[in-house]
Order: sequence, then C-alpha cells, then structure tokens
Amino acid sequence: MNTHLSVFALSAILIASLGLAPAFGQTDSINVTTDKTSYEDGDTILVTGAVKDRLTGVPVSLRVVAPNGNLVTVAQIDVNADKTFSSELIAGGALMKSSGTYKITAFYGTEHRVAETTFEFAGSMGAPAASPSIKVTGTDFMVNYKITGGKLISITPDVDAHSLIIAITANQDGSLVITLPRSLIDSKMGDQDDTFFVLVDGEEVDFEETATSTDRTLTIQFPAGAEEIEIIGTVVVPEFGTIAVMILAVAIISIIAVSAKSRLSIMPRY
Repeated sequence: MNTHLSVFALSAILIASLGLAPAFGQTDSINVTTDKTSYEDGDTILVTGAVKDRLTGVPVSLRVVAPNGNLVTVAQIDVNADKTFSSELIAGGALMKSSGTYKITAFYGTEHRVAETTFEFAGSMGAPAASPSIKVTGTDFMVNYKITGGKLISITPDVDAHSLIIAITANQDGSLVITLPRSLIDSKMGDQDDTFFVLVDGEEVDFEETATSTDRTLTIQFPAGAEEIEIIGTVVVPEFGTIAVMILAVAIISIIAVSAKSRLSIMPRY
C-alpha cells in the first residue's frame, strides 16, 4: 500500500513539474509563441513575445524555417515600450508549401538572447495557383499580387507623392501580398534601400517585406471595410505609358513637318 502511495506521489510531482516547465526553446531574456499550435493554408499566424530587458533601437529578428531546413522568411520587429513584440505571417505561399513542423527563432541583441517555438502547418492544397496580375493605370507595368479578405480594384501612380494608390474592397480582415518592380516604384536613401511608408485609409501600418535586386514584395494587413492602400516611396514612374509616348512622338513629328512646310512656302522662288 505504501509503495502505491509513493508511486502516486511521485507521478503527481512529475506532472506538476511538467506543467511548470518553460515552453520549448525559451530563455529568461526573451520568449516567443504563436496564437495557435497548427494552421491551415491562408491562415494568419500571430507571433508574440516579450524581452526581459529592452535595448534601445534594437529590433527582434524573427526567422521561420521549414521542415526541410529551408528559410521561409526573416523579419525585423520593433520592441514596444512594455517590452513586448508581435508580428503576423500568412500560412502558405511559395516558400511555405510542405506540411510538417515549422520552427520560429527570435534573436535579440546577442547570441544569448534567443528563443524558439514551433507550429504545425497542414500544407498547401495542390499546386499553387498562378498569382493574378493587374495593370498599373497610365503605365505599361503589370503587378503580381495575392489578396485575401477582399478584392483589388485598381492601382494608380501619384507622381507628386511618389506613391501608388491601391483601391480595394474588403469584406473582412485580410492581407495583400504585392510584388512591386523597382522600375515602377522604389524607396532609396543614396544607394541603400529605405523603408516604404504604407497607409491604409490614411493610417500608417506595419508590413512585412522581402526584396531582390529587381523587385520588392510587401505583405500588408488591412481591416474589414478598408478602401485604399497607399505605398509611398522616393520615386515612382510617371504616368506616361507607351501609347502616350507614341502620341507625343507623332505630335512632335507633325509639328516639325508643318513647320518645315511653312518655311518652304514662304521662301522666294527663282
């Protein structure tokens, strides 16, 4: 009887100890977690965490790695005044297709401030569909995008503001993933990339970005009822497409021809 009681007591202690154990990969200096343990294709993954000591001007670096070890995304996240941080990712896409266990690692300042967590992803259903595209008004540019929770209506350059105005309808909270050619719009400080400003209905919002030498891809969250997203850079292509250039060229040639003919008509003949 005493043996049974001892086994029961030991089991209770072990269970209590497991309940009090810290989450996988957490340290005293930083922790990170997700709002759910598993996600379906297209779900929003909310990543949150906190740091013990806030380092002024130092962001948290998030890295998401697929089950096969490939890097899915890297993001820089500012730490709030209350020492917390958060970010949103969209499950799925070109780099998150396989089902399995994905690992999120949060780095903060030094190699000793590292935390990890994992989540399960069910995988994308079948081959990914080709991204839709839309022509930017007044230009020859076609822009690839993916939108959830709404519909993209149009994209119009604002040359004076160095921005693109994106008209949308949003019947629920959603996100827009848009790939912008650098030759269409860019944000530079000298030779270095600078941060875009993104406004949703006039309010500045945070966004995720990946960049290559030819384009920059932004992931922008928007609330239900949103109507306009504005992406502001330092340079945007003028609203001057091929047709406009041809019309201008024909007009110039016509003016030159008429002028030449007029000069010939007033010259004396011998």
